[in-house]
Amino acid sequence: MTAESPEITIARLKREIVAACHRMYAQHFIVATDGNVSVRIAEDELMITRSGICKGEMTEADVITVDFEGRVLEGDGRPSSETFMHIAAYEERPDIAAIVHAHPPTAVAFTIAGVSLAQCVIPEVVLTMGTVPTVPYTTPTTKDVPLAVRAVIRHADALMLERHGAVCVGLSPKDAFFKLEKLEHAAHVTWLAQQLGQVQLLPPDEVRRLLALRSKFDLAGRNPLANDCIAELFDS
Repeated sequence: MTAESPEITIARLKREIVAACHRMYAQHFIVATDGNVSVRIAEDELMITRSGICKGEMTEADVITVDFEGRVLEGDGRPSSETFMHIAAYEERPDIAAIVHAHPPTAVAFTIAGVSLAQCVIPEVVLTMGTVPTVPYTTPTTKDVPLAVRAVIRHADALMLERHGAVCVGLSPKDAFFKLEKLEHAAHVTWLAQQLGQVQLLPPDEVRRLLALRSKFDLAGRNPLANDCIAELFDS
């Protein structure tokens, strides 16, 4: 099978960024000019959405190439104001190739209410993403955001920024988007369960069984529950 030329690869990745942005907007995970999506294209280069545009209307012309110093290498306009958050995640996670950042309303509401999503509730989420940690509040677009994200993203494929939004990483924009979609779905189901009564957590033994399945299915990514630093979440 003939390998893609670099030009075809870049064009395909731009289309994937645009598709992820359109999905986020259509699912109401972002509004107005919120959100950003990026793809790593070299060890120290990424493509990212342009600042100040509606992601539901964006085109491939709205994708900008920058290096890990934040310098624009190709494209018109300014790159996303959260570019350095993406760079920090890529520096901590050489295994990932894409990042999506959005403001899923139910999940964000949990952080505002001070209710953690780092709970073992839904088996599919425990298996694929583990729990979803919340990073304490930092002022959006400042250097405090990438600093706060670094330590957590090492161990998780999805996290919440308190009062701000979600950050999900993956092997492609679609992969990262699916984690975002799963995160918001889990938050919504958990909220519905709270309206009906007390949320019943999965027993620790069942969590262990689910984590054992990760090896069986050779699931990629990082699962916080599999990391010793927060094993106490399910250890008893």
